[in-house]
Amino acid sequence: MISFLHGRVEHAASDQIVLAVDGIGYLVSVTPAHARSVRVGEEIKVLTTLIVREDALTLYGFETPEQKGLFDVLRSVGGVGPKLALAVLGALTPDQIAQAVHDEDPKPFQSVSGIGAKTAKLIAVQLAGRIAQPVGGGAVAAASGHADTLSVTAALVGLGWPEKQAQQAVADAAAAGVEGNDTLLKAALRMLGGAR
Repeated sequence: MISFLHGRVEHAASDQIVLAVDGIGYLVSVTPAHARSVRVGEEIKVLTTLIVREDALTLYGFETPEQKGLFDVLRSVGGVGPKLALAVLGALTPDQIAQAVHDEDPKPFQSVSGIGAKTAKLIAVQLAGRIAQPVGGGAVAAASGHADTLSVTAALVGLGWPEKQAQQAVADAAAAGVEGNDTLLKAALRMLGGAR
């Protein structure tokens, strides 16, 4: 798995960039906003997910761990492939996605090109409880998104806490600025206080 690339931008189009890394040019699909934010010749780091199909190997790139995590979570919904998941990230902010899922409101997803009413409803319903609520200050803690919060949430569930309770504790700890698996786990455990 290629989890990130660090190299020089060789080309940037509407929804793709070519990144030169050690003499190899990697074509990476990104959101239009991401493509517009880079300049040819600059050195950048792009978080990536590699999608393997019978007829293609496709790299999808992200600016933040939250975007990458949301991309993976969105793809878990029936009928949402990588292109549609990237389209959602291009049309909605992580906060908007989290709020729509929390409210089980399909309308924001229907505004995304290629997503109809049925798929929008599936996204809103199937992701309920898998993405933390938007937290204060407009930031979003995607408990199923960020690699640290995902693994810590899974650890807490493995220890016996209900998934929603574990997600909320991890989201609260992340919102307080706690980072890293070990410190995030300790902070979430303190918040849970041993009650199950």
